[in-house]
Amino acid sequence: MSKSLKRVKRALEEAGQSVDVLEMADGTRTAAEAAAAAGCELDQIAKSIIFRAETSGEAVLFVTAGGNQVDAAKASAVAGEPLGKADAGLIRAQTGFAIGGVAPIGHLNPIRAWWDPRLSEFDLVYAAAGTPRHIFPVAPDALQAMSGAETADFVS
Repeated sequence: MSKSLKRVKRALEEAGQSVDVLEMADGTRTAAEAAAAAGCELDQIAKSIIFRAETSGEAVLFVTAGGNQVDAAKASAVAGEPLGKADAGLIRAQTGFAIGGVAPIGHLNPIRAWWDPRLSEFDLVYAAAGTPRHIFPVAPDALQAMSGAETADFVS
């Protein structure tokens, strides 16, 4: 089991969540792939979108519904500073995850995070579990609490 997957499982256990992490035969690198593998609606996929905060240089996280796109201007306003593209090195250093498997929980370092309210319209959402092949189902309110994400309007 990968270190990334172990961190996600530990974060779930520490939050009192007894959920089964699912290993998918097909990849789950994109929201569409994850939705097809899980047999759910595209918007039930909780995407972890990482940006680089240009002032602080830190990675910031936007947890959004699978069919939504993060609006850069709105996201920058929410973050209170200009945002740019986060490279793989920054994402790995801040979260401990590789692109394609970034989970909204279990990060190596604290991260500022915001939540797409569309996710809260479902009874169950699915999020990456630290690898491109693992996802986990969870109640959206539990995921939001575990991620520490603040509800905000940042999608176009």
